[in-house]
Amino acid sequence: MKIKILSLLMLSLLASTSVKHGENAPSFSLLNQDNETVSLEDFKGKKIVLEWTNHDCPFVKRHYDTQNMQSIQKDMTENEIVWLSVISSAKGKQGYVTKDQAKKLTSDRNAHPTHVLLDTDGKVGRMFSAKTTPHMFVIDELGKVRYQGAIDNLGNTGALFSTDLSKAKNYVKNAISELVSGKEVKDKKTRPYGCSVKY
Repeated sequence: MKIKILSLLMLSLLASTSVKHGENAPSFSLLNQDNETVSLEDFKGKKIVLEWTNHDCPFVKRHYDTQNMQSIQKDMTENEIVWLSVISSAKGKQGYVTKDQAKKLTSDRNAHPTHVLLDTDGKVGRMFSAKTTPHMFVIDELGKVRYQGAIDNLGNTGALFSTDLSKAKNYVKNAISELVSGKEVKDKKTRPYGCSVKY
């Protein structure tokens, strides 16, 4: 009984620490694929996209196998948007990679993240309440969270595996476009879909 109560308290604590729209994103530092320490503060003054990812997740594979994710990454990074791919899979769990494996994956898939960040203890994923792969966040130049949720609107339609992903309503692209235009982000939070993060 005590364990059950303690578990419920922990869950409520985690829920209460989830990031909110317009608030500062939690600060963090993680090692990247080149064993360099990368901090969120390194990119103050720039727009940032956080992508929680797991290369073995069918939902993630669909976005990469169709080159959809790479196309968005390339477009963003070429326009000075920082793209951080975060892997929170624990050692021994689906999607876990070493630094060398992360580099090979990026090369093999022709991906274009600014950095791949390894969060093997899941601390950063839990700070952001990242639930799925993919789970996306957009942060503005002041470090405030402007969007969080699904990458696009196909999660509730059941059409992910039969639809041209480039034709979906992409919440991340829209949020960045609105920020660039000086507008308020229309879709601030959506329900993420995909595989659960393998903490």
